[in-house]
Amino acid sequence: MVTDLRRIQVVQLMVLVCLALVFSVGSAMAEKKVNINTATVEELQTLPKIGPKTAEAIVKYRKKHPFESVEDLINVKGIGEKKLELIKPHVTVGKKTNKEKESKSSKK
Repeated sequence: MVTDLRRIQVVQLMVLVCLALVFSVGSAMAEKKVNINTATVEELQTLPKIGPKTAEAIVKYRKKHPFESVEDLINVKGIGEKKLELIKPHVTVGKKTNKEKESKSSKK
């Protein structure tokens, strides 16, 4: 009877450890965002509802108009409000370097 109780405790502990691992790996993966200013076509296709055509359209658009915000994606053919809301949590425009900030302020 004592060994049965011990087995149950060990199994419960193993389940808790597994759950902790799943959540820690999941949150670490969720933190990695795709930079829409530097991502390859293949990387862009990892985003929800982004296929080859839309990924190509993103790359083509950013060559002429680098993204200043994630919301700028709405200007890309194939991305509407619904798709933008789906991919928003998974993308970033990256951090601006000091050089980029200086060039913007000198244009004003």
